[in-house]
Amino acid sequence: MKLRKILAELARTVADEAERNPDFEKRLAAALGQTDKPDQLEAKTQAGGRPKNRRPPAALDPVEVARAGEQALRARLGELSVEQLKDIVADYGMDPGKLVTKWKTADRIIDRIVEISLTRAQKGDAFRSE
Repeated sequence: MKLRKILAELARTVADEAERNPDFEKRLAAALGQTDKPDQLEAKTQAGGRPKNRRPPAALDPVEVARAGEQALRARLGELSVEQLKDIVADYGMDPGKLVTKWKTADRIIDRIVEISLTRAQKGDAFRSE
């Protein structure tokens, strides 16, 4: 018998036994390091369903506000804290190089958000009729 067939038969037998025998399934999962239970998985997430290592959701949608104009966007962003600005950057994928999250000044972060939001707000305008 070829090795491939032997290994396939072994895997099939172990999977069948795990389906029939819950105790064996638990021991097999522990041996493979898959001991996450649903209550442990819940503990890893916040109340909103986001993992604990994720930033909170953005306070506003900068692209929608950018459609009203750059001044309106800058005014709305000026009301937010640096952490809220970083939440917007993270939530809308405005920092692929992970540089903006290291910045400390609000003005610098606002400039990046405005730049990207205006670009995204105008995207596709060439195909829209006036």
